[in-house]
Amino acid sequence: MTVLQKNISKIQCLDLNRQHESIKSEIFTAFEEVYDQTAFSGGSFVENFEKDFAGFCRTRFAVGVNNGTSALHLALLALGIGPGDEVIVPANTFIATAWAVTYAGATPVFVDCREDTWQIDAEKINEKITTKTKAVIGVHLYGQPFDVAAVSQTCESNGLYLIEDAAQAHGALYKKQAVGGFGEMGCFSFYPGKNLGAYGEGGGITTNNEEYYTHLLSLRNHGCVVRYYHDEVGYNMRMGGLEGASLRIKLKYLPSWNNRRREIAKLYQEQINNPKIKMQFQPSWADSVYHLFVICTEDRMDLQRYLNEHNIHPGFHYPVSCHLQKAYSTLNYQQGDMPHAEYLASHCISLPMYAEMTEEEVSRVIEVLNLY
Repeated sequence: MTVLQKNISKIQCLDLNRQHESIKSEIFTAFEEVYDQTAFSGGSFVENFEKDFAGFCRTRFAVGVNNGTSALHLALLALGIGPGDEVIVPANTFIATAWAVTYAGATPVFVDCREDTWQIDAEKINEKITTKTKAVIGVHLYGQPFDVAAVSQTCESNGLYLIEDAAQAHGALYKKQAVGGFGEMGCFSFYPGKNLGAYGEGGGITTNNEEYYTHLLSLRNHGCVVRYYHDEVGYNMRMGGLEGASLRIKLKYLPSWNNRRREIAKLYQEQINNPKIKMQFQPSWADSVYHLFVICTEDRMDLQRYLNEHNIHPGFHYPVSCHLQKAYSTLNYQQGDMPHAEYLASHCISLPMYAEMTEEEVSRVIEVLNLY
């Protein structure tokens, strides 16, 4: 009997229950400690996680905040970016990358991705630089690092800041160095579905610059360092104690979880043999953590239907490119402006990918796809 013929239960794109069950007792013990100390907003549990996460990313500092979008927003504010400024962002990303620019009062300027890696195209950045351009946000999309050297060189040549959007790339390596420490700041999301996800919302910012670090501590806490003395307009964007406690526990397991994702990805890459399916190119310098395993096919709705018939349930990331979102219609981008990003938006589909997938489940996905 083949894997295809076996009666295997539903395979979800992501299943958080399995991970939770494996560490449930540790998590609940930590939560009890938070309750005992009533350290629900900031406090020692967040501070301990920040120290551990900075060490994990090989940066001097890490600042916990309430979500990944806020991380990007505060990073821009710490750089002094605001009204009248422009920030270059990839069109192929989750919308939060662009939201942060808008929240800061600046204008997002979209550029296309590369056809092979699906990451921001460094050559396209030069075409969009103006006297108003202040920064570039590069996204380590799907857990794979973008070409940091190429983008950094463009930024340095033009006096621009580089911010890493590492929301999907906790533990990813660029030329064997952890992401999050290449730009002025690295911004992470700890949304529950991420490789490192909180029990609730969460985000973080890494940096090697003490001035940025100190400013971020103020910005996330109503613009004050001394309580009730507000030196600037700040925000209520602190990380909660329960989130900090849960993330610190999960961080211990993240390397093994990431390695399991890499194992699954390798099986997909080596054993899926179907000319109807195109995969993301993996440069030798990129060591992805495969937050998502995205493929392209000409008729993704038909592929989704076929997979669903075999009890496999893929996901979609992201069906509309940022530059064509209605919210940014005033920027006057048109269909065809970013052909590679637009192609991905209409052709990509995300395969099941999480560390707790069984060998049988992985084999089933592979066999079903090869018979499509």
